[in-house]
This record gives sequence, structure tokens and C-alpha cells, in this order.
Amino acid sequence: MLIPNRKRASGFTLIEMVVAVTIFAILVALTVPAMKLWIANTKVRAVADSLQNGIRLAQAEAERRGRQVVFALTNSATPAVGFTATTSGTYWAIQTFPFAGETAALIATGVLTSAGTTVTITAGQSQTALCFNSLGRLVANSSPGPAGATCTTPTASHTSNVTANPQPTFTYTVSMTGADHSLELEVSTGGQLHLCDPTQTFSATNPYGC
Repeated sequence: MLIPNRKRASGFTLIEMVVAVTIFAILVALTVPAMKLWIANTKVRAVADSLQNGIRLAQAEAERRGRQVVFALTNSATPAVGFTATTSGTYWAIQTFPFAGETAALIATGVLTSAGTTVTITAGQSQTALCFNSLGRLVANSSPGPAGATCTTPTASHTSNVTANPQPTFTYTVSMTGADHSLELEVSTGGQLHLCDPTQTFSATNPYGC
């Protein structure tokens, strides 16, 4: 008497499922560190871009209005005219320096660390504010308006970029624990801005270096 063949039921066995879960866990363990590093670097870049955009706006407004404009970092989420400036803030603000008989006006504000509250900004020469004149150049002003702010001009050039940019330069360093490198924003006396990677050396073939 012949016994008919029975087809094997489709599906995973317990051993196959354990192997699949193990492989998935290994892949996740290998991917998570790289993903965390990418996220940290992205946050640093986002904050550096926001800082650069704020400074460029202040410079553009000074040229457009034909008057001195003040840019500063602040920890106030809702800055107003006369806001308190700081060398390392989580927000930025721009206001005009009034002519005689005028009142200062707040031009614009922006958020720096919404992309990551653990991102830090450090002013290289502890500058509390940047004052741009009608030509878009940095100028000194002992009382530019914001509380605690003093505008000076930079006294030193970036050591590795002296040949290409011999002008004295202010720097802002944007960094974060967990990122594999920081970014540096250079602001020269003439108003030129350069966002660069301090782990790289500036050259004719590598303008992204500092």
C-alpha cells in the first residue's frame, strides 16, 4: 500500500527565526554608531549654517540701509531692542545703530540650536557683537546698543589661512560632543565670511579647510 507524500507546511522554523533575529541585531549594532555620528555632524552643520546666514543678513542690511548694523548672539528666545548679548548664545539678533535723535530698530532674529541643544558656539576672541558699516566692513563701537555688547575689530589672522586671507579675522567655532569634527566660521575685517573645517588645511585645492 502506497502512502501519499505530504507537502511540508510553509513558514519559518524556530531555528530560522532565531538566526534571522540574530543577523538583524548584528546589523543594527553596526549601523547605530554610524547613524549617531551622522546625526551629530548634521546638527553641527545646521547650527553653523544658521550662524552664517544671520551674519550675512546683518552685513546685507547694513549695506542696504546705508548705516551701521549690530549682530550679536543672545540667550533670549524673544529678543527685543537692547537685548543682552553674549559670546555663546542659542539665538541671534540684529538691530540698527541709530542716528542722532533716532531709536534703534530690531531687524531680525534667529534660532541657532533648535537642531540640537548640545551644540555649542565659541567666539574665538570673545567678541560679544559684530558691527557692520554701510560698506559691509567690521567697525569698532563701544556702545552699539545691545546690553553687554562691545564691537571691536579682530587683531589676528587665522594661522593656516594667512596667505589666502591676510586680513585679521574673528572666528566662531561650532562643536558638539559625539561629532567627529567641529566647524569654524571666519569673519574678516573686510566682511568676508568663510565656513571651514579646522581639521583640514586650507589650500588652492581645498577651500573647505581652515
